[in-house]
Amino acid sequence: MTTEDVRLPRTAQGFAERMAYACQKDPAEIARRVRVRRVVTALTVGWAVIVPILIGYGVTGRDREPEIISIAALLTVTLPFLAAVIATHGRRFGLGSAYVILTLLMVLPAIWVAQLR
Repeated sequence: MTTEDVRLPRTAQGFAERMAYACQKDPAEIARRVRVRRVVTALTVGWAVIVPILIGYGVTGRDREPEIISIAALLTVTLPFLAAVIATHGRRFGLGSAYVILTLLMVLPAIWVAQLR
């Protein structure tokens, strides 16, 4: 006499359904998503405001302020990368990959800003 092991096959769809159910039932998931969204939004708004102000001040300052222009060039790449790291750490991989692409796109403008010195 033998016993049969009756198990459901483990498929990718079954795994995705279990993970979706786990994410829905995780009470900390909503709070984590909101916190990540707030931090990434704050970084994006700060980046969009601070970098143009630094560039404007560095170019129109009394001595053309090369240190300020260098800081603006550094922040042009660093802040989107920081947003990508925070989004990825908060399990928002789509948002993190979007900010990685934005970081790569900001390399050429950063080089252009650095040449303003």
